[in-house]
Amino acid sequence: MRLKNKVCAITGAGRGIGRASAKLFAQEGAQVFILEFDGLSGKAAVEEIVQAGNQAIFVQCDVSNESSVKNAFEFIEKTAGTLHVIYNNASVYLGGKDGIITEIDSEIWHRVLSINLNSIYYCCHYGIPLLQKSGGGAIINTASSAGVIGIPKCDAYTATKGATIALTRSLASEYGRYGIRTNCIAPAAIATDMVKQSNPDSDDFDAFSFINLRTPLRRWGTPEEVAQLALFLASDDSTYLNGTVIAADGGITINGDLAKAQAVDHA
Repeated sequence: MRLKNKVCAITGAGRGIGRASAKLFAQEGAQVFILEFDGLSGKAAVEEIVQAGNQAIFVQCDVSNESSVKNAFEFIEKTAGTLHVIYNNASVYLGGKDGIITEIDSEIWHRVLSINLNSIYYCCHYGIPLLQKSGGGAIINTASSAGVIGIPKCDAYTATKGATIALTRSLASEYGRYGIRTNCIAPAAIATDMVKQSNPDSDDFDAFSFINLRTPLRRWGTPEEVAQLALFLASDDSTYLNGTVIAADGGITINGDLAKAQAVDHA
């Protein structure tokens, strides 16, 4: 029960890594607020958690909208009276629309930034005062291998993930004095719907090469594996970690340019 009596807010928790984390946090004793735009997936996640005998509350929230986020955190304060963990998990990759910077439509650029980066600002702006009132806590941000190494043809997404890493370090520097630890997870090759959309089978992406050449562990990661890392960062097991960026990627980012995965012997 590593999160017993803790109140946790997780964005984008209706599916993928967010949902796996919500389930695990609840199993570890937390009261989990699922901040999710999609009502069907958000309510389904809550139902699954509650049926397992744990605590979760669905809050419909558009993380790209400041008023929506403000209302969500006001609801959390009114309902739970406190907050200990903010997990900024929600992200979007717009496959087929994101691309090189000279070709991205400005509407797509701003949409990706609003969901992936502005959401962190909104959640921290309205959530950190609650963490301070509770005497401290943990912020977990979600970056990507795209924030650590150069990845072609997704410049809007890459920009947000690099900014997430930089913002993580600034938050860690500023709010550590209040007992608030801010850390970042940079996943890659995690078997989620978004990853499938971002790496379509085409002439531009060779899935066999990606796993068997670029990924040292030679397999896809799972949402549950990232959730275990998030649990560690949310819990008192990581009380001296602040400003860290942990690559949950099977070793992909130590191998450099993902574009090199094109040339491989399949034999």
